[in-house]
Amino acid sequence: MPKERPLWRGAAFRLCVLSAALLLCLQLGMRRTWCPEERPRLPVVAASGRAVPQPRGTAAAPGRRRVTYVRSGRRGGRPGCSPPVRENTVRWHIELQPWASPTPSLNYEVLRFLKYISTSQISCEHKNLSSLKGNSEAMKRPWSVCLDERFSLIHRLRNKQCRLYSLGLGSDDNQFEISMANSGCEVHRFDPSIKSAHIQEGQHLWYHRLSVDWRDPNPAIAAHKLHSNTKKLGTILNEFGHRKIDVLKADVESAEWKILENLILEDVVEQIGQLVFEVHIHWPGFEVSGNDSTVVRYWYSLLRELELKDFRLFHTYKDLSKPQMLLKKEAFNASSCYTLSWVNTRWK
Repeated sequence: MPKERPLWRGAAFRLCVLSAALLLCLQLGMRRTWCPEERPRLPVVAASGRAVPQPRGTAAAPGRRRVTYVRSGRRGGRPGCSPPVRENTVRWHIELQPWASPTPSLNYEVLRFLKYISTSQISCEHKNLSSLKGNSEAMKRPWSVCLDERFSLIHRLRNKQCRLYSLGLGSDDNQFEISMANSGCEVHRFDPSIKSAHIQEGQHLWYHRLSVDWRDPNPAIAAHKLHSNTKKLGTILNEFGHRKIDVLKADVESAEWKILENLILEDVVEQIGQLVFEVHIHWPGFEVSGNDSTVVRYWYSLLRELELKDFRLFHTYKDLSKPQMLLKKEAFNASSCYTLSWVNTRWK
């Protein structure tokens, strides 16, 4: 008579089979979750709300959609089977650098900031427009551009393909703009105080009754009603049909910090070859808030963002004719006004 098999052996066998099946299902589910090439392709909906066509032969899961945010035409993604990577989204604030000291200190922040704006990061031998043939005008102000052969500005000037944008607020000092125009550069000066919408002087010099918007771009902040003559620099570029600016000069009486921040956040700064800015440090500047140490940290972080965009400071000028003030306090060996010039080392 055959010997009966114990009941516990059959139960153990069934339990092992069930466990193996469950483990296999979990592995397949994780693989379909993390490997985008093995998942059904879903219609991509851009931030504008329009569906982006997918390659033929791909199925779309009903009732679901995948939203990707695309900025400046750059797309991320990693090859192979890896967790999904979120696309770059719009930034509303720059990344602040760590404090200059273990605990927030105005003295340490000021020392770091002043050292940074007083130290050239790259050498430039030719910075004077008078070195150009046929240009002997002396500048009242140190608006310096780098004319070394290794950078494209000098070559674009020679080929009459240069473009300069100048941002100002009622200043009568336009020698730099005239000198650049006389050198063959197409010059556009934007100033909301001029009388006519557009004025052309000579062959290469235009004046426009426009100002560049410097307000905080964060939509969480109450919207400002823009003046009809105030526009984003990117909007001006599109309306004028210009893709690039060889030189951007700004003398905007303390609006320069927020203008610079907007240029960085909107990626417009990458379309500029050289920056020549007058910066003011006697007060925080328009729409810059916080205590004194926070403000100086913000200024420093803003300039470091330029460095991350491959801009290098090649000229710095401390205006000793201005009061030695920093955030409404007397500051020995520090002017309230500096003129700084950067070159985009990736500019072609």
